[in-house]
Amino acid sequence: MKNKALIFDIRRFSTHDGIGIRTTVFFKGCPLHCVWCQNPEGIAPQTKLVYFANSCILCGCCTQIKDGAVHIENDKLILDSSRVKNTGDYEYICPSGALRMDSKWYEPDELTEILKRDMPFFKHGGGVTFSGGEPFYQAKFTISILKRLKKIKINTAVESSLFTDSKTIKAALPFIDTLFADFKIYNDTQHKNFTGVSNKIIRENIKMVLQSLYRDNVVIRTPLIPMHTANADNLRKIAKEISEWYPGVRYELLNYNPLAKAKYDHMDYDYCFADNPPLYTKQQMEDFYKIIEDAGIVNVIK
Repeated sequence: MKNKALIFDIRRFSTHDGIGIRTTVFFKGCPLHCVWCQNPEGIAPQTKLVYFANSCILCGCCTQIKDGAVHIENDKLILDSSRVKNTGDYEYICPSGALRMDSKWYEPDELTEILKRDMPFFKHGGGVTFSGGEPFYQAKFTISILKRLKKIKINTAVESSLFTDSKTIKAALPFIDTLFADFKIYNDTQHKNFTGVSNKIIRENIKMVLQSLYRDNVVIRTPLIPMHTANADNLRKIAKEISEWYPGVRYELLNYNPLAKAKYDHMDYDYCFADNPPLYTKQQMEDFYKIIEDAGIVNVIK
């Protein structure tokens, strides 16, 4: 296959994925399967037909495709996406947008041209952020598009688990203005239980970037997930380790996002909470900040 990438969203006017106004590109495919994943639509590395019942007008147009994936029964549309034979058949079949492919393939030049349209919004410090999924899951494409953006002086950021080959990260670092790297769970057994993979490679890569020439371009993040990551022992151990690797490390704690649960209605994954917890309060966040500051973090991003 040519150098293409599968992307499930290009979100404009984001203000949470780096400095200034950002255009965030969400890549499909992730080697982790976090039980709390905020973007579950980005886990699987394949395109998938998804159904939004609230938009459906039961017109029956989709039933004209004879692959057995869609039928109407008792005034309800029933979808079995595993039976879709040709995803292209469904791209324009639904007049209401109730049936949609969850992602699209892009070539580097095509995506670059799309992102260049937003350059007027980047004049005051904004730029492009690559997220996911995992941008380095499609590493060849990610590095090629980073190089293209740097040539035309667009600020770049990457949000990554760093569960990838160190050679990939080293090749990408010169073209990344800000690297947001997740350090979710210190204990390796717990990390395996909640994400599906060991954190050994992740820790090695975090240490590598924090001891590289690009260390001041790196922000380490921990998503605060109740009963999973948001406890004093986990945060204290992470903070102690990364501050030993680089005393000036920038560390950010991401408040829990209860809105993610709604996405699981369209996915084949189970969410980690039956009863969805709320955001942490301002006081609770301050308590978390004190834990990491006491453990040696001097550059806390709030």
